[in-house]
Amino acid sequence: MSKSHEQLEALADKLERNGDDPARVDIVRRAQRFKRSWVELAEGLLKLRKGRAYERWGYADLYDYCQKELHIKQVTVDKLMVSFSTLQNHAPEVLKRDGVSREIPTIEAVDYFTRAFGSGDEDDDAPARRRLDAPKAVLAELRSAVFDEGQSASELRKRFDPILRPKNEDDETTEAWRKAKALAERLGQVVQGIDGLSESRVGRVLAVVEALVRDLEGLIEKAPKPKASKGKHAA
Repeated sequence: MSKSHEQLEALADKLERNGDDPARVDIVRRAQRFKRSWVELAEGLLKLRKGRAYERWGYADLYDYCQKELHIKQVTVDKLMVSFSTLQNHAPEVLKRDGVSREIPTIEAVDYFTRAFGSGDEDDDAPARRRLDAPKAVLAELRSAVFDEGQSASELRKRFDPILRPKNEDDETTEAWRKAKALAERLGQVVQGIDGLSESRVGRVLAVVEALVRDLEGLIEKAPKPKASKGKHAA
């Protein structure tokens, strides 16, 4: 069990003992189950944003609440809400799945789909995602791969990136940043599991790793968005 999961479990227990707002307890419990059901947490966050209950709990906004109480970063909050909106707009039948008899696509796979289709304009508050100008036939194939075949994000990238995101120098640079970010995050996880290191040493390493990850996330966010190829595939 991760440190953040333990913190959330302790927090939920404390809120329940104190008879706190049931909505507050519910969203913390959803955060605990995040790894198993991102859809459930995303739905809860959207309801929370609409009702603004976090203000009663002493938080300035939804991001402030998620960061301090749920230990979820803004970029993840945005991904959750946008991906849930994508399901509502493009594959509402997925929301009826129980995740057992019929699997729910991973948030990474839905995010990949979102970046190809774009997020709808139905919700003015939803974080915007730029739509790739991809051929309709390719988008239909992508939809089937995500929602019917249940392919992972890595499988989708391998299958569709050559069409949707042909690489250039900017793309290769961004990919290098993504790989560095993944390695840094992995280092942070590994260091926490090494016996014999002092808490202060682990803390210093994690501080540097977290700063590096933030810097890389900033670079990735500012990177030029890839343009779709309009070659041999017709719309």
